[in-house]
Amino acid sequence: MSRMPPFSSPLLLGFDAMEKTIERLAKSGDSYPPYNIERICSAEGSPERLRITLAVAGFCDEDLEVTIEESQLVVRGRQRDDTERDYIHRGIAARQFQRTFVLADGMRVISAELKNGLLAIDLDRPQPERLVRKINISVKD
Repeated sequence: MSRMPPFSSPLLLGFDAMEKTIERLAKSGDSYPPYNIERICSAEGSPERLRITLAVAGFCDEDLEVTIEESQLVVRGRQRDDTERDYIHRGIAARQFQRTFVLADGMRVISAELKNGLLAIDLDRPQPERLVRKINISVKD
């Protein structure tokens, strides 16, 4: 039995890019740095908030970059090699990483904070206004 792609229904229009994004995410198997995603309880009527926390021990704020590229939150870490040190044993490597999170429409990054080797990125999603628009039907003879 062949497996049907999740967005192959004729009722789902314009989701081609979403399907490609899901396929790309499924193929990326990098697990560094480890991260948590949590829902933050807020007052009733406030937008839903999420927090992504990445374990980035050894990185300082100058080594980290948080950007939004199209609909993706991209976190990059670049450590510089310290050439002044003479290591007898080096078990902690200066490692680079790039971690990408796909954001749903309307998601906003509120803040990013580095504390005790953890980078916390807060996001929210304001409730969109419910719009109903009537489409006029033209009649041609």
